[in-house]
Amino acid sequence: MKQLMLGNKAFARGLYEAGCSVVSSYPGTPSTEVTEEAAKYDEIYCEWAPNEKVALEVAFGASLAGRRSFCGMKHVGLNVAADPLFTASYTGVRGGLIICVADDPGMHSSQNEQDSRHYAAAAKLPMLEPADSAEACEFVKLAYGLSEEFDTPVIVRMCTRVAHSQSVVDTAGRVLPEPIPYVKDTAKYIMTPANAIKRHPFVEERTRKLTAYADDCPFNRVEMGDTRLGIITSSTSYQYAKEVFGENACILKLGMVNPLPEKLILDFAAGVDRLIIIEELDPIIENHCKKLGLEVSGKDIFPMEGEFSQNLIAGKLGVELPAHRALEEPLPGRPPVMCAGCPHRGLFFTLAQNKCTVLGDIGCYTLGSAPPLNAIDMVLCMGASVSSVHGFNKAMEGSCEGKTVAVIGDSTFMHSGMTGLANIAYNQSNSTVIILDNSITGMTGHQQNPTTGYNIKGDPAGKIDLESLCRAMGIRRVTVTDPYDLAECDRVLKEELAAPEPSVIISRRPCVLLKYVETKPPLRVDCDKCAGCKSCMRLGCPAISMKNGKAAIDTTLCTGCGVCSQLCKFNALKGDSE
Repeated sequence: MKQLMLGNKAFARGLYEAGCSVVSSYPGTPSTEVTEEAAKYDEIYCEWAPNEKVALEVAFGASLAGRRSFCGMKHVGLNVAADPLFTASYTGVRGGLIICVADDPGMHSSQNEQDSRHYAAAAKLPMLEPADSAEACEFVKLAYGLSEEFDTPVIVRMCTRVAHSQSVVDTAGRVLPEPIPYVKDTAKYIMTPANAIKRHPFVEERTRKLTAYADDCPFNRVEMGDTRLGIITSSTSYQYAKEVFGENACILKLGMVNPLPEKLILDFAAGVDRLIIIEELDPIIENHCKKLGLEVSGKDIFPMEGEFSQNLIAGKLGVELPAHRALEEPLPGRPPVMCAGCPHRGLFFTLAQNKCTVLGDIGCYTLGSAPPLNAIDMVLCMGASVSSVHGFNKAMEGSCEGKTVAVIGDSTFMHSGMTGLANIAYNQSNSTVIILDNSITGMTGHQQNPTTGYNIKGDPAGKIDLESLCRAMGIRRVTVTDPYDLAECDRVLKEELAAPEPSVIISRRPCVLLKYVETKPPLRVDCDKCAGCKSCMRLGCPAISMKNGKAAIDTTLCTGCGVCSQLCKFNALKGDSE
């Protein structure tokens, strides 16, 4: 049956049809929906893992048991999973193992723009790259056969546009392969040096076989057209090139981007007058072609950074596209901002008022760095806030302990903040860590995590108690506060910053967008009392604006949290009961 599907949904459909048994992932845009969609199939066991390393190790364990397995992540998540990734290349697999990594050219929701093809080359693993939803589904099914035939994990690289665009998919039924019996094989799976050194030649021989396979595999294809121009490309760049040139160029579309073919590329190059490489981010295909002795154009024309488009490719190559109708007026700017009623806003306002140095982390609370709060000084990667505040305080020899904090979300703390807190407890810096507990994984769309008490399907699950966990790790001072209560937040912050030992503040209130959270009626402005002082505007709440010199509240946005009313000295912001 033909269906219109998002790339991520099609990927999940491929997992179902290929007989995948176990899925373990950590949510990360743009990959999140693959696992969410897979969880809709009762035949597949699915879970959210605390982080990507754990997810890959779970998937490896399922493969070791002889079942087909999968784990998914975004590009920066592959950094976290790199340790098991490289060694799994040596061990190989039993049941097929697929790793989805979703890159984010243009950094729509990411802190860097890394190109995950480098990981495939470094780990010496095959990498496939679908260009639309139909290929996402089909490549997954073929990848399991590839994994089992060549005894290797297979990486499938998605990107934002493929993951979040729609195209037609021809769906099929589920085919469940016979489980592969588990047989103890210590030489293959125990990677002590004596065993690992014998597996490295296997990896090199596998790479040679995969390179030969790439010359005549179902993932790569040649589309002939005008031989005056030849284009080698992959993923969404193929779609852009096809739209710009149509039949006016020959195209070698690469669906297997590691290892890259040799004979196929040389034969293609011999049949065209000019050869151009179109690839987003790094010149990996281009460098490969140059090593083969070919004269090509690539990054001398196209940028190393950012997301490509039809217009970019046409403009760089001097091709005119049909004129598009422009908007009558430009869209207004809409900077990212924390939601109205966000429980993080009161805490960040308190930190800003106390002029704290704030080492931040990855999550929707990163928006605390934006004006007018400007309350975050640093954001590096998942969990880095906790480790960094320890290093910052050690380097400053105690001079900043009373005005420096780390902030980290509940899900991010479970992901990689715990080890940083263990370091603080063990090596004893007088550091204050604030866990922003909004009872969900907020930034990627409300996924459950080990602190929520529910699993990926919403069923009751094990629940980690943050207070008990922090105390068990050696932190004696653990305090819970409500971020809607500004006076209480200020008191708790001052007390913990003044304490002569490590401490944890848990700022706890559920995300206002959760379905079970009951909001209050929107506040109203008493214009007779409003002095137009703009104190309420210091929160940066999108529900508050100024009109005709007075505060105004957008009742379609206001959740009645009341934080703004605590700043008004004139009692001009009121709820319905006042």
